[in-house]
Amino acid sequence: MRWHIPRSHPRYESLMLRERLVEAFEEGIVVPQGLIAHGRGEAFDYILGERSHEFAVEAERVTAAHLILSSKPIISVNGNYAALAAEEIVKLSIETGAPIEVNLFYRSEERIAKIEKLLVDHGAPKVLGTKCEKTLIPGLESPRGIVCKEGIYTADFILVAIEDGDRTQALKRIGKKIAAIDLNPFSRTAQTADITIIDEALRATKNMVNIAKEFKTLEREAVEQLTLNYNNKTILSKAFKTIMQRLEEATAKGFIIEF
Repeated sequence: MRWHIPRSHPRYESLMLRERLVEAFEEGIVVPQGLIAHGRGEAFDYILGERSHEFAVEAERVTAAHLILSSKPIISVNGNYAALAAEEIVKLSIETGAPIEVNLFYRSEERIAKIEKLLVDHGAPKVLGTKCEKTLIPGLESPRGIVCKEGIYTADFILVAIEDGDRTQALKRIGKKIAAIDLNPFSRTAQTADITIIDEALRATKNMVNIAKEFKTLEREAVEQLTLNYNNKTILSKAFKTIMQRLEEATAKGFIIEF
């Protein structure tokens, strides 16, 4: 790391994540557009107080349950997600038994290979990407519709993070159940997903690793109960209300939100 960021800095964790992304950009894992996307999400995280709210944890618990219960789950990983949370993604895959597929909007075989290596270096036993049998998601033009046949294409439950709205909608059209990590509750991905985790990607994945460990101590029936009566519109509504409350509090006080 080129810059020393003191742990005493009030936004130490956020600045460290920025550094991870910059380093991953220089290594060819993250594209320039990914840096812009991170900044947009970070703005929402600022407003939400850079913490996991109750509505996020509820969505994380339901997502972890589906990853464990589904017959063919998959964790879809792009450059930003890998750069931010490679170690935690691998832990989540191991704890839930859900395999990992590298799937990119700005696709190149070179980037896929680099992300595969990053995940394998962090202990992933298998990563679908460069060597899998490819097929296309119907309705998506260009290489961004390419997926692994044994992965996303045949999966019944897909966890995506920082994902393109068009692709999320296309996956929904072919019957996939989607959980999405997305700090922007206004995005098409957040609005389209069956489960929306409005939380920062690293924080959300760490939470789900711990939740999955907890669930492994429970009977299957108990985990199944957790998925019943989940309402994503309620989760989105709670997120919107929290954003409004935080802004109203800041407006009333006349100064910036304290962290």
